[in-house]
Amino acid sequence: PEFARRDKLVFSNASAMRMEEDVPLVVPEVNPEHFQVLEIQRENRGWDGGIVTNPNCSTICAVMTLKPIMDKFGVEMVNITTMQAVSGAGYWGVPSMAILDNIIPYIKNEEEKMENESLKILGDLREDGFQYANFKIGVSCNRVPVIDGHLESIFVKTLEDVEPQDILEVMDKFDPLKDYNLPTYAKPIVIKREIDRPQPRLDRDNGRGMSITVGRIRRDNIFTVKYTALEHNTIRGAAGASILNAELYIKKYF
Repeated sequence: PEFARRDKLVFSNASAMRMEEDVPLVVPEVNPEHFQVLEIQRENRGWDGGIVTNPNCSTICAVMTLKPIMDKFGVEMVNITTMQAVSGAGYWGVPSMAILDNIIPYIKNEEEKMENESLKILGDLREDGFQYANFKIGVSCNRVPVIDGHLESIFVKTLEDVEPQDILEVMDKFDPLKDYNLPTYAKPIVIKREIDRPQPRLDRDNGRGMSITVGRIRRDNIFTVKYTALEHNTIRGAAGASILNAELYIKKYF
């Protein structure tokens, strides 16, 4: 906030202000219109600068894949199980003897972050602020012995009955910022058709680490479809997300 008070525009990967009502929480391919909340923020806080945040790393992976589905077919319910790399916990986050030959089925506050952030990002912007998305979402988060790359199993119940091929096609065509020529930009979603992909070791660097890789798109007996998504958590899920926000904002508003 101190930089914003000094008329600086701050693009932040920190979690501190993400859920405040006058702070944009932006994934540029998903909700760039939320940049407009900066005007409300400046009026509320009496500064000429501003703060734009990006969400939690695992949230980015989820909403990037949900956005094209939601726009085309509608979403009623989502369930996500994450397998998150140790780098997401930071250098001091998980002791080596705790994670080797092990999986830790708990990451403090992670599930709540993913649920709340996803609804804010995929919601609408109204004159008086955010209208959160109204689908139901449940998340379970796990820390796994992988260095980089968050893998997510995502189950989606759509409002329309669709086939896995329909989901594949809308994801593959999803490329809303392709004409902006942004330095950090890569194709948002890379589709893998092999039966055992994506895998962190093989796919986390797709799009120079900026693409979400999706595979195993198939019908589900309870939900409509299910698929596996992978993100490089320290590139697309962290610094790369903030940098891309800054690049798009400058391109659109300067």
